[in-house]
Amino acid sequence: MRRRGAGTIYFTSVFSTPHFSPMTFSFQSLLLLAGLSVAFTACKDDDDDTPPATSPKTVEELPAGNLTTRTLTSDKVYLLKGAVTVPDGVTLTIQPGTIIKGDQTTNGSLVVRMGGRLMAEGTASAPIVFTSNKPAGSRAPGDWGGVVILGRAPVNFNGGAGNIEGFGTPIPFGGTNPADNSGSLKYIRIEYAGIALAPGNEINGLTLGGVGSGTTVEHIQVSNGGDDAFEFFGGTVNAKYLAANNTTDDMFDTDNGYSGKVQYFFGLSNPNNSDQAGASNGFESDNDANGSTNTPLTSGMFANGTVLGPQATTGATLPPGGNKYGQAVQIRRSSTLSIYNTVFAGWPKGLNIDGTNSQASFAAGDLKVMGTVIAGVPAGQELIGTGTATKFNESGLMNALMTDNSGLQLNSAAFTLTAPNAMPNSGSPLLSGGATLPTGFEPTTYRGAFNTTNWLAGWTNFNPQNTAY
Repeated sequence: MRRRGAGTIYFTSVFSTPHFSPMTFSFQSLLLLAGLSVAFTACKDDDDDTPPATSPKTVEELPAGNLTTRTLTSDKVYLLKGAVTVPDGVTLTIQPGTIIKGDQTTNGSLVVRMGGRLMAEGTASAPIVFTSNKPAGSRAPGDWGGVVILGRAPVNFNGGAGNIEGFGTPIPFGGTNPADNSGSLKYIRIEYAGIALAPGNEINGLTLGGVGSGTTVEHIQVSNGGDDAFEFFGGTVNAKYLAANNTTDDMFDTDNGYSGKVQYFFGLSNPNNSDQAGASNGFESDNDANGSTNTPLTSGMFANGTVLGPQATTGATLPPGGNKYGQAVQIRRSSTLSIYNTVFAGWPKGLNIDGTNSQASFAAGDLKVMGTVIAGVPAGQELIGTGTATKFNESGLMNALMTDNSGLQLNSAAFTLTAPNAMPNSGSPLLSGGATLPTGFEPTTYRGAFNTTNWLAGWTNFNPQNTAY
């Protein structure tokens, strides 16, 4: 999402029994019984071969404005018309398997305001899906708005609060409660979001503004978006099992004092789709738009990720639609974001610690990059920024550079856009060598998002263009 100015974020026969005469039974009865036998056989065949009839689900429109406490049920499809908001004191519950679509003309979006709660708990077999209202085959990034969650956890805007703009009246977020609870989000897919509320002001797939650590965010996939997949504007919320693919801009964007922890994340780039207005990165992190040292500093921590760029083959020429891909990681503008046990592969550029303040934090060990592997980045572009190479290569940090993606020994389908499998093969160097993680993370000794279990299986969809919702 674009930022403008301090504190502002732009964005389912009854048979009668015949009477038989003794004189006629041997002939007439045999004929009748034979006919009945054929009839019953035909009925049985029909039952076996014809699937039960199903009726299309009722579509219910959710108009712009405030919702009252209610539940969205999986026997309907819901259409967001304009900015549908969950206000302070209201809880919106969404059943597993529910489909919610966004209207393009009205910038359909779901916004959970400070004090509101979203209880959207899908399951691995019945995920909740937010998607385009267009039919299969005609969907595109930016078909609707996105999902915006706003809380009262700290942010570093001057005055201690920010605003989401583009929905009419600015919507505030941020406060003084780091344990603030905005609900629970589990097993959710968000597809084709990212409409522009105004020129240059696109909505992210999932926007988390000042969201507190009392909120649960687990097993979320954002795909085919028109801007960032996930953006954290301050707050303390923790997250697990995040997937980002075919997103136009950055995969994971953190700023304005975000200080939570994210573990287990996957990113996959589409070489035909980058942000033509600017570089598309795997990670982008700022303290704020001006590079100030306002507190709280952006100091989030990410561990155990596999973030794949657009170049399955090292240095491959990108098509025009993908020629604006940038860095695997750009940490800049006074951010002190830290990354552990993560793999970045197939990017035009690698790790860029950008700017005096972030570089100084890296050198001092406040900004940490540990147990991290950068592979398949062209020579001379792996480590960028004053002091970056020196610090990255310190032996105690357990980092590594690999010339080619093949050195990772990932499954051969790792870079496959519609059905990726980035599990490490037996004997992969990623199965060991991980750094010790800070308190608050699940301990791991491997590097990357996967060890012996593919947590993407079952609930994700990497080819939603052809899914009939």
